[in-house]
Amino acid sequence: MISISDAAQAHFRKLLEKQPDGTNIRVFVMNAGTPNAECGVSYCPPDAVEPEDLVLPFAGFDALVDAQSAPFLEEAAIDFVSDQMGSQLTLKAPNAKMRKVDADAPLIERIEYVIHTQVNPSLAGHGGKVTLLEITNDGYAILQFGGGCNGCSMIDVTLKDGIEKQFLDLFPGEIKGVRDATEHNRGEHSFY
Repeated sequence: MISISDAAQAHFRKLLEKQPDGTNIRVFVMNAGTPNAECGVSYCPPDAVEPEDLVLPFAGFDALVDAQSAPFLEEAAIDFVSDQMGSQLTLKAPNAKMRKVDADAPLIERIEYVIHTQVNPSLAGHGGKVTLLEITNDGYAILQFGGGCNGCSMIDVTLKDGIEKQFLDLFPGEIKGVRDATEHNRGEHSFY
């Protein structure tokens, strides 16, 4: 469910040495399944453990996850990175904003999942996002761009060389392509 790198485990053990005996860590998601989802790690003293908590054993400590956060922490990874700028604990949870869908889920759910976990995080660096409007009967995903993508001069490259290529690879035989339904208006919001 959650992977914790050796460096992060060592960091947690060092922090927990200074806490009362029996203290572990809790990994959680606030606003799980929404665009405002935020992940966190906190201390979890013995009296804060709930009966329905998922207990993940690691060397020298346990990571506890509440039942509501668990489905949104599938494939989460915690690392502790050091460089010339200092050290930082990172928590990546690709399913925090949307629960992972099964391989046999309806096509629309699988496409929404890819948009929320892969496409939109890439577009967010430019202040953009994309929304799936529909899947046509003839197999085209109709998308609408927003934010920095609306009016961007590189939208055709993003659409065809990025999103369409990715969808054709991930959904062979199910998707024939993507189409843009956005009325692009160039403005200060546009990335390029």
